[in-house]
Amino acid sequence: VQLQASGGGLVQAGGSLRLSCAASGFSLEYYAIGWFRQAPGKEREGVSCISSSGASTYYGDSVKGRFTISRDNAKNTVYLQQNSLKPEDTAVYYCASGGLEDCYSDYASPAVYDIWGQGTLVTVSS
Repeated sequence: VQLQASGGGLVQAGGSLRLSCAASGFSLEYYAIGWFRQAPGKEREGVSCISSSGASTYYGDSVKGRFTISRDNAKNTVYLQQNSLKPEDTAVYYCASGGLEDCYSDYASPAVYDIWGQGTLVTVSS
């Protein structure tokens, strides 16, 4: 049972990236998936969450209007489209599953999740 985040890289401010979160050993289609990020010296921050069906999505205030979460259950993959990137978006991004179908009010709390991907680094230059 594993999650694999990918798609990070170096991009200039204002640019875009699409992160992917692929599952192996289990099917993502039954579970809500969260994206988190952690910058050096900072706590892990909840970025976004998508319900198992994809019908419900949630975003942190710092990324609302710039990031879009989506999923393709046929490909067992969840995506995080990042547009209008800012230097303060620089962080290691992680995807996670907590074994729940939906994102609840505490979706941004890392304690809710028990399966984590290894992270992918996003660096935004000014």
